[in-house]
Amino acid sequence: MTESISFVAGGRPRSSLRDSRCGRYCLMRQTCIPIIYAIGVAFFMFLSAGSSAADEPSQWKYSPEQLQPFWTSDIVHRESVLFVSDAATGETRASVLFPIRKIISVQDSTGAVTYKSGIDFHYSEGSRQITIPAKSGIVTKTVADLRRPANSQQYRLTHRDGNGEILFGGGLEYHNMQTWITYSKATADWPVSMPTFEPSVLPQTISRLQQRQPVTVVLLGDSISTGCNASGWGNAAPFQPAYQNLLKMHLESHYSTTVNLTNLSVGGTSTPWGITQIPKVLEPEPDLIILAFGMNDSAARSPEEFGKNISLLISTARKTLPNVEFILIAPMLGNRDWTALKHDVFPKYRGELASLCKQGIALADMTSVWHEFLLRKSDHDLTGNGVNHPNDFGHRVYAQVLSALLINEE
Repeated sequence: MTESISFVAGGRPRSSLRDSRCGRYCLMRQTCIPIIYAIGVAFFMFLSAGSSAADEPSQWKYSPEQLQPFWTSDIVHRESVLFVSDAATGETRASVLFPIRKIISVQDSTGAVTYKSGIDFHYSEGSRQITIPAKSGIVTKTVADLRRPANSQQYRLTHRDGNGEILFGGGLEYHNMQTWITYSKATADWPVSMPTFEPSVLPQTISRLQQRQPVTVVLLGDSISTGCNASGWGNAAPFQPAYQNLLKMHLESHYSTTVNLTNLSVGGTSTPWGITQIPKVLEPEPDLIILAFGMNDSAARSPEEFGKNISLLISTARKTLPNVEFILIAPMLGNRDWTALKHDVFPKYRGELASLCKQGIALADMTSVWHEFLLRKSDHDLTGNGVNHPNDFGHRVYAQVLSALLINEE
């Protein structure tokens, strides 16, 4: 007989099925695919339909500046880094995405502590690197701090170099180690092709927004889309909402209308499960459906099967709602040092999604964005859990990429 295992948010096992953090029940299905068993992230978290800014903790305040596209804005707001000491040189440093013209602020991840240039950190104009002196108040870690001995964690996260396991953070462990950098860019080079506002791609959704008519959106995805590892999800400062609620706020603010958001995402799921959820997806009669799968599919699903499943999701929905529009999210990349993750499939998944795009179907390509991120930064700068979830900065980037498809920011 197979034993059922229950998990609280963050994948920590417990005897009760009650998740005290979200006030909902979460039980790992026996049908979950191996990647989810490996890290214990079967968060069966159903976010409320039509969640609004009023549902979020009061400490976080929406501002449109935080959702300006990082690739076009002169200022990068609260980019995340984790300062790690180099055992060989003794230097503690981290890199940001763009060469720095001027650092505006360096803060802890709660936003409550602001550090001082020349005392807590050093940088040179035109460099992407920030260094930390010995007596700085900024949180720093060693390489050893981000690893655990083999078989010492509940879930095996073997490091690619064979030296122990990646530290798993089921809650806000990585958030609490990270630092937030706001800076102006010295140069704005960004080689990735980013989404642009094209009303003809999602004509009905954009027309309703422009006419200030209510828009109904349904999100269907995995644990990333339940909001995992955003600080609001973790009920800790600065209480930033996950990407879908950031998008809702941004659209409502920009267009002065109402966005009714229903989030049916469930942790540990993949495209076959998504197909079974189409009746629920159609209940609110959405104008726009956002499909956000791939991270869990990567454990056992070929690109061709992934593409066929997404295509079936679209065609099945359109049998009932022929005019419904779609945004397909090609997911972020997981930790490159995790041996269990099949990294090569993600660009192929993106290609499958891109092949489905036409009028009424748009692509939000987080895969290419994350690939470029990891050429410029380390995974520990960006991760929410150490392996395959975004942190607050990542959730904002998700929202920025989606917003670029729906809002003319020029």
